[in-house]
Amino acid sequence: MSLLTQNKENIKVTEENGNELFPVFLKLQNFQTLLVGGGNVGLEKLSALLANSPKANVTVVADRFLTELKELAVNHPSVKIIERKFEDQDLEGAELVILATDSRDLHVYIRNIAKEKGLLLNVADTPELCDFYLGSIVKKGNLKIAISTNGKSPTVAKRIKEVLNENIPDEIDDTLEQINKLRLTLSGDFAYKVKALNQATASLVAEKQPERKLSAAALSWMIWSSVVIFTGIILYAIWQQEPVFRDYAESINPQFYWFLGAGFIFAMIDGAIGMSYGVTSTTFSLSMGIPPASASTAVHISEIFSNGIAGWMHYRMGNINKKLLKLLLIPGIIGAVLGAFLLSSLEEYAQYTKPLISVYTLILGIVILRKSGVLKLKKKTSTTKIKRIGTLGFTGGFIDAVGGGGWGSIVLSSLIAGGRNARYSLGTVKLSRFFIALMSSLTFVTMLDGLRWYAVAGLVLGSAVASPIAARVSNRISAKTIMVSVGVIVILVSLRSILKFFGLSF
Repeated sequence: MSLLTQNKENIKVTEENGNELFPVFLKLQNFQTLLVGGGNVGLEKLSALLANSPKANVTVVADRFLTELKELAVNHPSVKIIERKFEDQDLEGAELVILATDSRDLHVYIRNIAKEKGLLLNVADTPELCDFYLGSIVKKGNLKIAISTNGKSPTVAKRIKEVLNENIPDEIDDTLEQINKLRLTLSGDFAYKVKALNQATASLVAEKQPERKLSAAALSWMIWSSVVIFTGIILYAIWQQEPVFRDYAESINPQFYWFLGAGFIFAMIDGAIGMSYGVTSTTFSLSMGIPPASASTAVHISEIFSNGIAGWMHYRMGNINKKLLKLLLIPGIIGAVLGAFLLSSLEEYAQYTKPLISVYTLILGIVILRKSGVLKLKKKTSTTKIKRIGTLGFTGGFIDAVGGGGWGSIVLSSLIAGGRNARYSLGTVKLSRFFIALMSSLTFVTMLDGLRWYAVAGLVLGSAVASPIAARVSNRISAKTIMVSVGVIVILVSLRSILKFFGLSF
């Protein structure tokens, strides 16, 4: 098909579909933008401009301003605020105009003057007065995708944005950087470069699947060999320390069935939203008369199997951020081993740490609910991704071992609250949890005697059955649902722990 024929086909499709807008990407730092309006809509427009072009030159004119808008302007020197009503001379020097007041008459008045000066306008919620629209934006590093519904439905555009944000991995930016480096090494004319890049990317796609299979096989071998070896250690410890195990063929402790059901239920919840298994299982174990150290041991041993299975399922479904996994793993293991050692030595240590953890996770739960859009607060939080992943991993591993749970509550909550993708964070936290639970359990087993093995066996079997089911369920739940569920669970569990510390309950 010739280029001319292809262009004709494109024009035909555009006319049939009805969207005749021409998409462009502007370097706003090279323009003078006038924004009229300092209320909620003005804040929304300015936030959109600065989120995509932090150095944009923007003058905001309004007779009243939200505090949030002023705070946003303080952090961007290129933004100028003029607190008074609009005057005609405000258009002098402007190249783009955005109107965001609640007065249509003012918008029409400004538009008439602006058109005489040849200026382009965007008028909030008034498509017929607009020369251009501010579409929903998906940003992954250097990749930026603009979405337009031709002014028909901003809500649909936002929903499409959510879908793309969930399904385009953050690692796409690494791919762009690598392709750019390859492009810079090429010489020749444009046609040759295009052909060379097409060949290079085609080979990458062709080699991607075998490479993934090899990596998957290595990870599978690591997980299952660890499970087999650890199973042998546990069986030997049971045989040596728990004589009643030899009589299980004739008589099984009735509490085993309670732990079996509890393990299934808690693992289903945890596998779907990425947290709460440790907290709920520990609370249940204590209520059944299991000592704190033994309760934590039972929870962590069961988590080896459940998280091994769930982590593997998430890996197969592509829910793992490999860079994030590497940053979390080693610090998390160190923190978990240290925490298990302290708890084994001082069983009462957990009751002092849990109230502090609960206050922290309560705050995170509120932040997550706000980010999901369910909880509306005035002040906006930063969308900057959390950077100190190693510190987060160490803290999460330590508190998880000491408090009988918390890896999901602390690490997953922090990652989501810090702006990371909910689904990739969930899968990565589940897989890393396998190794954290493995190392902390080995520490517990070597230091404790008289463990309640019926509790261990019940939680292990129940959670192992539930884990693959829960992993598949989580992949079908939207990011917003995951965030809301995580926020509600964290808040409820945290409040319960805080009230219990003061002798109250609900």
